[in-house]
Amino acid sequence: MTTMTASPADSVANGRPAPRYRRILLKVSGEVLMGEQAFGIDMNTLDAVARDIAEAVAQGVQLCLVIGGGNIFRGVSMAGKGMERAQADYMGMLATIMNALAMQSALEKIGIETRVQSAIPMQAVCEPYIRRRAERHLEKGRVVIFAAGTGNPYFTTDTAAALRAAEMGCEALFKGTSVDGVYTADPKKAPDATRYERLNYLDVLSQDLKVMDASAISLMRENGIPIVVFSIRTRGGFLDVLTGGGVYTVIGDDPRKT
Repeated sequence: MTTMTASPADSVANGRPAPRYRRILLKVSGEVLMGEQAFGIDMNTLDAVARDIAEAVAQGVQLCLVIGGGNIFRGVSMAGKGMERAQADYMGMLATIMNALAMQSALEKIGIETRVQSAIPMQAVCEPYIRRRAERHLEKGRVVIFAAGTGNPYFTTDTAAALRAAEMGCEALFKGTSVDGVYTADPKKAPDATRYERLNYLDVLSQDLKVMDASAISLMRENGIPIVVFSIRTRGGFLDVLTGGGVYTVIGDDPRKT
């Protein structure tokens, strides 16, 4: 198993290794929040993801978050059915704000200070996106949820996650999915698919691996930020991967590799 090297932080009191990164961005697809439902937000799943985030924060990790909106509305899908693309994308951005507010509620219910910042100003419900303010929130130990993508149509929440990770000076982008890494094929459809332990950015682009869109991968490559792909559906799996255990795939040249 590929490992990530330790930060200067001491090991936690319970004997678990210290988290390997000081500041990260976690990208979660909206579909994850559906749980076993066909639409919307499953409260048990929402609360489970919130507890995973809380465990990471309790270990001193500065964490920001981007959540997709596919559990409520997918702009690309509606555009394919005849809706004007820009309009559909704006509707998708509103869905991400709904998910962000739901996650904020779940986190604050368990005592985690959280701020939602939207790329589309919506002062009645959340802060506008201001980079320096977001950095200050992170320094104070608050979770910052970036909503409404980049604020522009034609860009996915993957690209928004990559952009915010670069702007925040994150040491890694963690992508929580329904599978425990990147495979040679969809493991749900191809039982013989094998999992990659490490890939470089060009491998992902040249092999057209459906991890993140090409613009997001390119942005991560330009900024030298590794992408860690793991299963967010495994309770406690997030902290396991953060501390070098668990199962995952790393994309990029991780400067913390031992």
